[in-house]
Amino acid sequence: MNTVQLIGRLTRAPEVRYSQGTIPLAVARYTLAVNRAVKKDNEHPEADFISCVAFGKNGEFAEKWLKKGMRIGIEGRIQTGTFTDKDGIKRKSFDVIVNKHHFCDSSSTVENGSAGGREDKGAAGTSMGSQPAMDGFYEVNENMDDDDLPF
Repeated sequence: MNTVQLIGRLTRAPEVRYSQGTIPLAVARYTLAVNRAVKKDNEHPEADFISCVAFGKNGEFAEKWLKKGMRIGIEGRIQTGTFTDKDGIKRKSFDVIVNKHHFCDSSSTVENGSAGGREDKGAAGTSMGSQPAMDGFYEVNENMDDDDLPF
């Protein structure tokens, strides 16, 4: 079984390109910095920098919602490959192909700028950073389709 679950921070905004076919397909590439366990002799955890690729709707989601510094969770699979670089040297590639994205920061953390900020509006036209009710929940427009939700 080839499944991966990671939580980390985006090192930069996703780079999104579209295929040149009759129906363009979004391909989003980004790097996720995933902390290792903290060692006793070292105060700061070391990080692994994992290359991630999201296709289609997942790529469009990454383009719209993911920003540098955001803490996200991903589910996917590992894919390896080989290629020849411009100097003729054979190289290996290692990517996580993303099937699902999960937000790990609260929207207030994102809004306050620690994850790059977010000004986007949801499908219902309400700000994604609107204040939660006293019970900590956000109001959701009942007329929205599941495809319009950012998660």
